[in-house]
Amino acid sequence: MQLSPKQLVKAAMAGALVSLVAIPQNMFAESTEHLVSPSDLQKAAVDVSQQRQQNLDSLNQFLASAKAQKAIESAHMNPQEVQKAVAGLNDAELAQLASRANKAQSDFAAGNMSDHDLLVILIAIAALILIIVAVH
Repeated sequence: MQLSPKQLVKAAMAGALVSLVAIPQNMFAESTEHLVSPSDLQKAAVDVSQQRQQNLDSLNQFLASAKAQKAIESAHMNPQEVQKAVAGLNDAELAQLASRANKAQSDFAAGNMSDHDLLVILIAIAALILIIVAVH
């Protein structure tokens, strides 16, 4: 009995499908390497969380100072509302404002800026926080 080319193709396709179904699919998944390991993902998540907490602490410390409280009140803003709004900032906004606050503190401590300059920066940071949170 001779097979026609059409029957030969059908038989070959059926054999290929049977072999694909017979091989466990998880075998293919296990053989490929992951681009990022789960431990690397976990470490990255912890790093991001720690960086956010450091930025929160830095900004809250800056806003909790007596000068900051006075400056915020002189701008007719509620200092507690400003501090609560800090938690609503996204990571990028928080990092940027924390960096500005740290720079202002170091410049003031080094004598590179006057009390008036520090007050202006404090009011600007508080206003930015409230605006950013209001927009979200």
